[in-house]
Amino acid sequence: MTRKNADIEQWDVENEEFWESEGKKVANRNLWISIPSLLLGFAVWLMWGMITTQMQNLGFPFTVDQLFTLTAIAGLAGATLRIPASFMIRIAGGRNTIFLTTALLMIPAMGTGIALMNPGTPFWVFQALALLSGIGGGNFANSMSNISNFFPKKQQGYALGMNAGLGNFGVTSMQILIPLVMTVGLFGALGGDPMELQKASGTLIGRIEAGTQTWIQNAGFVWMLFLIPLAFAGWFGMNNLRTITPNPGTPLQAFGKILGLYGSAS
Repeated sequence: MTRKNADIEQWDVENEEFWESEGKKVANRNLWISIPSLLLGFAVWLMWGMITTQMQNLGFPFTVDQLFTLTAIAGLAGATLRIPASFMIRIAGGRNTIFLTTALLMIPAMGTGIALMNPGTPFWVFQALALLSGIGGGNFANSMSNISNFFPKKQQGYALGMNAGLGNFGVTSMQILIPLVMTVGLFGALGGDPMELQKASGTLIGRIEAGTQTWIQNAGFVWMLFLIPLAFAGWFGMNNLRTITPNPGTPLQAFGKILGLYGSAS
């Protein structure tokens, strides 16, 4: 196996000797960075189902139909973005793709937190953020495509099962974590002021009574605690396979290709 920075020039995992001596270690490292990245993709993508319920309980000035629209926008965006995402690995490289798509999730995560700090935030802002959250749904396609290339055929079932199975746990993680962090001033003064819950809220962690001080903005901010280190882990710990992506170009060129595919799908 020869390397050029994070790029691997030769990769033959069907060769048992190569797999045992070098390939397994590299493949598993990429897998265990990919899993939490995909998990967060699912969490940010589907967080609107939980957020809109709490927006209603807090008295945000939107109709039920409008709030349900946010969940639909995120769902449709994620499903649509899986089409271009399926081509990203071969065009731009695995490490480049996973790093950038993980980093891009910081925009809807941080933006949603800021928007939720003010009940007067225009509805179109929430629509735009829900649309951007769809990046997390699209990540499923590029993540699965990337990991399959690192493992020999006899172990691809294990690798893809771990990646998809644990990655999908992001849905449950989101349903548990959002109500939990909403009940505490997790970020202190930087996280803004709380709002009072106008209606009781039933969650997976139990009932939150009306009148409870609630930091709904934490539903967006909390993901930054994980996305920032994961983006660094992807950049410094993952690899591009030149056998799959012969010419990913410079990182900036690769990022341009990825953003171009996203743009063509929107």
